[in-house]
Amino acid sequence: MLDDKRCPDCTRINEVLSRVGDRWSVLVVISLTEYGTMRFNEIKRNLGISQRMLSLTLKELERDGLVKRTQYPTIPPKVEYTLTEMGQSFREPVSVLGCWALKHLSKIDAAREAYDEATAK
Repeated sequence: MLDDKRCPDCTRINEVLSRVGDRWSVLVVISLTEYGTMRFNEIKRNLGISQRMLSLTLKELERDGLVKRTQYPTIPPKVEYTLTEMGQSFREPVSVLGCWALKHLSKIDAAREAYDEATAK
């Protein structure tokens, strides 16, 4: 186990990974990578995420500098989200992670089924 003396930045790394590694953040980044600039409801429909969870996720991604929020002074208000330069740099690792998940879905499903059967006895 690493302590602060051996890894002084581990706490900070943990903070970053907990944000960028959560399910919704990854899916928002994948959506913005695939579709470019999107409005709130487009992201919501694309992901099947609740309004509250999407709002929280976008605020945190904006706070971390991965997403840029642009609000236009129209009625009704128009708000768009796009990846920042740092968010663009996050595309590659997220893409690799997403591809890995897609490639291994059937194996994961089989492992889960075997585990569930074994633990049900």
